[in-house]
Amino acid sequence: MRRVLRPRADRRQLDALHSALLAELRTLKRRVPHLAGGLVASVDGLLIVHDTHDTEADSLAALTAATLGVARRLAETTGQGEFRDALVHGEHGYVASYAAGPLCVLTLLAHPDTSVGRLHLEARRAAGRVAELVHTELAPPSVT
Repeated sequence: MRRVLRPRADRRQLDALHSALLAELRTLKRRVPHLAGGLVASVDGLLIVHDTHDTEADSLAALTAATLGVARRLAETTGQGEFRDALVHGEHGYVASYAAGPLCVLTLLAHPDTSVGRLHLEARRAAGRVAELVHTELAPPSVT
């Protein structure tokens, strides 16, 4: 993501954005019981920030982009509108991805005893904040 966004943002902006996004992931982890970790990735699969253990974050970011592409296509083809989120329920827990504006995706890993309702509620709010952070930090300066 740094390579993609470099023309729009300097190093200090990117560092500030990275810190703010990491803080958002950690806050989300405190708010959702049994949340194992998460990441923010660009829609093209580049890892921006992560708070995961036991998971290869770069691979998960790439898989998130692939999932996003399929989910967008599925929503479009079935007339369900714009992609909002996708949930995978596996034997050992959940993987959930949420649209975070036009540039990013929030992906979370949760244990099987996680409340899916709580996960969705908190993650959707967090995805909105991620979108705001990215937009605020990377928006071109206004001309006065």
